[in-house]
Amino acid sequence: MKTCLIVIDVQESFRHRPFFTANDLPAYLQAQNALIEGCVSQGIPVVRVFHSEGPEVTENPFSQVSGQVRPFDGLAGFEAAATFTKSRHSALVGTGLDVWLTRNGIQRLIVSGIRTEQCCETTTRHASDLGWAVDYVTDATLTWDMVQPDGQTLAAADIKTRTATVLQGRFATLCTVQQALERAAA
Repeated sequence: MKTCLIVIDVQESFRHRPFFTANDLPAYLQAQNALIEGCVSQGIPVVRVFHSEGPEVTENPFSQVSGQVRPFDGLAGFEAAATFTKSRHSALVGTGLDVWLTRNGIQRLIVSGIRTEQCCETTTRHASDLGWAVDYVTDATLTWDMVQPDGQTLAAADIKTRTATVLQGRFATLCTVQQALERAAA
């Protein structure tokens, strides 16, 4: 089964959001970089997806003119098989990624990136519904604490657990970095 790694929204824009903290960043970057390096060494194509939306002003870190829609500092360098820019949560909406995957005979996606419960989860659900097998590498996703409707904080670790719970067996196979690399090599 031909596999492709998708690296979603791993961009400097997030450092400029009020919720950003570096608490989980070292562990995330270690896992993300190991996944990228493992895929590159196995000849698995790695696709980069950026998120850009909102007014094109320098104060908006998700605008192209801000200079922040670029790879996250600390992310392993790699030559992307393709690069797409999205303005929606799913990397498959309006980007041409689905066409690229189909033309390249990709049958399985390895999903990684930022944010666990938003663009990574949404892309996973969408890809599964379109017929791709998806390996979701929770350790190679990153998110931050969120405030619930009742005003209480929902910890990033709990968000990751919730995402894993709703994806497992329905939309994706949960994998460690090593498991995703082994499955891709099979």
